[in-house]
Amino acid sequence: EVQLQASGGGLVQTGGSLRLSCATSGFAFDDYAIGWFHQAPGKEREEVACIASSDAKTYYPASAKGRFTISRDDAKNTAWLQMNNLKPEDTAVYYCAAQMSGSSWSAGYWGQGTLVTVSS
Repeated sequence: EVQLQASGGGLVQTGGSLRLSCATSGFAFDDYAIGWFHQAPGKEREEVACIASSDAKTYYPASAKGRFTISRDDAKNTAWLQMNNLKPEDTAVYYCAAQMSGSSWSAGYWGQGTLVTVSS
């Protein structure tokens, strides 16, 4: 059974930090790119970070660049999202996902979300 367990969300003040974890099992973790997405109420889900499987190359949208850092440990089948200098607009449910190379995120594996609330 494929599982992706996101954790580490919570309530933090503006300017604070959180570290989210994505613990996985049931698939070949090192063959998959890992992405973090967030979805705020009434808004579409957005990608906030991605790390490749082969060379661990990372991608961030402009809103996350310089504040968020994605990392992975293939030996532990786990990925993390370090979020610094958090802003109220970062408030959302955060999801981790796994994507096989050449496929789409929608065809990949998704975990349940963890709620991040940033107070002003």
